[in-house]
Amino acid sequence: MISGDMVLPRISTNVSVFELEPESNPVGLYLESLGKYHDVAEDTLVLPSHGKPFKGVHTQIRQLHDHHAERLAKTLDACRSKPCTARDIVTIMFKRALDMHQMTFAMGEALANLNCLWLEGKLRRETDADGVIRFAPD
Repeated sequence: MISGDMVLPRISTNVSVFELEPESNPVGLYLESLGKYHDVAEDTLVLPSHGKPFKGVHTQIRQLHDHHAERLAKTLDACRSKPCTARDIVTIMFKRALDMHQMTFAMGEALANLNCLWLEGKLRRETDADGVIRFAPD
């Protein structure tokens, strides 16, 4: 099976919000799409776009669901303590220094988590007088 970036052997794919669809829910769509692999046999050889071919697609999908659930929980917890911007969430999701290229992906991922929680009704989204968007519990 050719999985492309959907299921990778060692890392999770970048699931980001992009400027063309600033109110999109790529995390929700990604997790929903992973369900389409339900009928694939566990011993199927998976050909990812990055890394070596592997077997164990359902194990990897469970790990991806767990990874995203953990990130969403950390994002929600952070917003419960104070209204957060996507930049605030980057520092929670990524503990290392990021270069400009990495920061672009990190901001997209942080916003994807915030949008997912917002569109699920767990956060509200507010824009302040300076145009800064913050997310807080609904």
